[in-house]
Amino acid sequence: MSKVLILANHYNTLRIFRRELIKKIAQLGNEVIISIPPAEQKEIDTLESYGSKVVITDMERRGMNPLKDISLFNRYKKLIKSVNPDKVITYTIKPNIYGSIACKSLKIPHYCNVTGLGSAFMADGGLMRKLVSTMYKFSMNKAEKIFFENVGNRDVLVNGKIIKPEQAVVMAGAGVNVDEFAFSEYPKDDGKIHFLNVGRIMKEKGMDELFYAIKKIRKEYSNVTFDFIGWYEDNYREIVEKMQSEGLISFHGFQSDVTPFIKKANCIVHPSYHEGMSNTLLESCSMGRPIITSNIHGCLEAVDEGKNGYLCNVKDGEDLYQKIKMFIELPYEKKAEMGKYARDFVVKNFNKTDVVDKTLKEIGL
Repeated sequence: MSKVLILANHYNTLRIFRRELIKKIAQLGNEVIISIPPAEQKEIDTLESYGSKVVITDMERRGMNPLKDISLFNRYKKLIKSVNPDKVITYTIKPNIYGSIACKSLKIPHYCNVTGLGSAFMADGGLMRKLVSTMYKFSMNKAEKIFFENVGNRDVLVNGKIIKPEQAVVMAGAGVNVDEFAFSEYPKDDGKIHFLNVGRIMKEKGMDELFYAIKKIRKEYSNVTFDFIGWYEDNYREIVEKMQSEGLISFHGFQSDVTPFIKKANCIVHPSYHEGMSNTLLESCSMGRPIITSNIHGCLEAVDEGKNGYLCNVKDGEDLYQKIKMFIELPYEKKAEMGKYARDFVVKNFNKTDVVDKTLKEIGL
């Protein structure tokens, strides 16, 4: 059996997306040690209930300052020497970079997870993109495997010669627990159509385009509602409050359990600019709800066009409006049929159990 060290930048990264993987590694008889930044005791207890031991490693989660972050490399190196793991698994950018450098210096087999390239790669030729590319190339060149959640992200790093093709493994995102997000019968036809957006209200999630589309739709249809759950960035506070006061949207804030909202919805709308793999889309499909989302990697994989939803052009409010309108005009029976297809599509292609099994095989556990 192996001793496995997992490096992550937040408790929730593991609780939400990797819970089943950690449990399976432990159930197979391996010793699991998890490193996260400072967390509440109840959060530590939750991770340890999966069969792991938690150690705290200080780190600044935001910002990229190599001179400042070099201390994280030193902390990781000290931790790895102390734990002496057989394998190290890293999640998100800083653990990927500084954890990999530490592993490389100590000749420890390590496996990185690129869960999305994020805004650093949004602007071609940007300084931040060049910095992150250089650091990824230097740090991960000795990684055994580098896991990606979509082929688009993989191609950026492989085609840019940042990593070697043989290192790359594309997964079906983090997968979705199809039992936790169980199929729910489509809402009864009450004459209303409920749309739902789940996630942060911010520019990169396509909010400008979605608000544009909502204003046009609400002028034409009185039987349509738009619910939002999550947080909003401060610069969206005014528009959210204004649209809610005008009755255009209903904002419900953060919800620890999104399933009651998905059950009520007829369709989930998610016009993001970039994703690793949208869990919102996978969870909604798993519960039997059609989706409308951007034609980008990380979103398009969840759509079988016309069968469980529609793709819209990224950053195109008019096209998003057209796709929402197209869905509204569908007969109720067709909407319900799309929901059933969505469930089958996710069970077949994004089942968490399959993702966990493939990960264990690639890691050699």
